[in-house]
Amino acid sequence: MKKIAVLLMGCGGVGRHLLQHIASCRSLHAKMGVQLRVVGVSDSKSLVAPMDVLKEELNDELLSEVCRIKSSGSALSKLGALEKGGYRVFNASELSRETEEIAKLLGKSAGLAVVDCSASMETIEILIKAVDLGCCVVLANKKPLTSTLEHYDKLALHPRFIRHESTVGAGLPVIASLNRIISSGDPVNKIVGSLSGTLGYVMSELEDGKPLSQVVQAAKTLGYTEPDPRDDLSGMDVARKGLILARLLGKRIIMDSIKIESLYPEEMGPGLMSVDDFLHNGIVKLDQNIEERVKRASSNGCVLRYVCVIEGSSVQVGIREVPKDSPLGRLRGSDNIVEIYSRCYKEQPLVIQGAGAGNDTTAAGVLADIIDLQDLFH
Repeated sequence: MKKIAVLLMGCGGVGRHLLQHIASCRSLHAKMGVQLRVVGVSDSKSLVAPMDVLKEELNDELLSEVCRIKSSGSALSKLGALEKGGYRVFNASELSRETEEIAKLLGKSAGLAVVDCSASMETIEILIKAVDLGCCVVLANKKPLTSTLEHYDKLALHPRFIRHESTVGAGLPVIASLNRIISSGDPVNKIVGSLSGTLGYVMSELEDGKPLSQVVQAAKTLGYTEPDPRDDLSGMDVARKGLILARLLGKRIIMDSIKIESLYPEEMGPGLMSVDDFLHNGIVKLDQNIEERVKRASSNGCVLRYVCVIEGSSVQVGIREVPKDSPLGRLRGSDNIVEIYSRCYKEQPLVIQGAGAGNDTTAAGVLADIIDLQDLFH
């Protein structure tokens, strides 16, 4: 049986679903000759690890307790009060040091997959050290790949040891497909994608004549948006995904060079207007402009979509008119879609479409990435 040690950073929705997937897939993975051994789980304040990471693991009962505690909104440090032996809980001041210690112990010998399901910039230095120590890295967190080019280069220096399918399109095989095209020597000329389930839902609902303010309120009620919908409406999340794809194509660009169209003006930003004020008084002022754009697009036989376009050295994110009968135009609901244009896919692009959001889908993509690393382990 090939054993893969897993150290998870981030116990939010994606991290908890990943732990549940690992436990529920034990028999499946056993048939594949693989066993995932969870040797550490951390949030921003604590790390839980077995007494001896070389020989022991966090059992499924404890992982279930971790999920229960985090689902209730509590910190992992709460496990310290329940400690029954068999594991240790490290506090915030010890977190980085102990994480690095686990990487040192397992990186060169048994092998370790460091999995980042957080949404933090603070994991970058740990990830770089982990790779240098011979560990593999699996990312759902987009921020390490959209940081400075210096940080990106240090991670990208070991491409065989990095997997990050879930950073773009959740579980959709966007990164894998793009890597195959690149490896074949087929030059990619353009990528066009609707990369936000939230904004995909908003744009498709606007087609029915509904005002933007009503659609955003509905999306928030359905749980499609962040607690502050402006986190989605700013387009920053789409820009991060676009930057990851552009860098994968070898483009040396940074976030500041991406042209981003926000769906709200600066004067309605989080620092100047509360969430409630924005939802009840601010966003209604944007209805008329969007309604006019929807009608103008319709008169041209088009619909509006919030897309990322990567072409040449340019990355642009914003609203575009697309033909109603195109793959992007037919997109409904919260699905993601990516069109890849290359020499082989010149007239008819390679189209990848499906659920591109959700903790369950994203966690499944992360788990597939971990299993994909198995050939690198003894």
